[in-house]
Amino acid sequence: MRIADLLRSKGNWVATVRPESSITDLLAGLAEHNVGAMVVAGEDGIAGIVSERDVVRKLNDHGPALLKRPVSEIMTTVVATCTPRDSVDDLSVLMTQRRVRHVPVVEGGRLVGIVSIGDVVKSRMEELEATQQQLAAYIAQG
Repeated sequence: MRIADLLRSKGNWVATVRPESSITDLLAGLAEHNVGAMVVAGEDGIAGIVSERDVVRKLNDHGPALLKRPVSEIMTTVVATCTPRDSVDDLSVLMTQRRVRHVPVVEGGRLVGIVSIGDVVKSRMEELEATQQQLAAYIAQG
């Protein structure tokens, strides 16, 4: 299965935030959209990515004053990305190797979607269910 197939079923909308937005605004966006990470959209495309975990870890280090600081201070700037042509299997390897849970999908330098570890697991479960049904049908045919 390709990332494009996954995006067809889940959609390609991506929650984004600006680098100069406050971390309080980031948290409001995460809650509003019920997502675990947001892509940081800069003037020239993807500037970074920031997750709930990033906020929690930095909040532990810096305390509540962190909430007024800009997202650019805590975002990850080296962002793992994939393309719609990549396979879900390759993306699983990338997520495991880079220890990331959210990967923006980029095509021609443009953000066209995002895939989470949950999306990958759901895809894998659907594949396993389909295989099980095929095997059950094969056995039933005798």
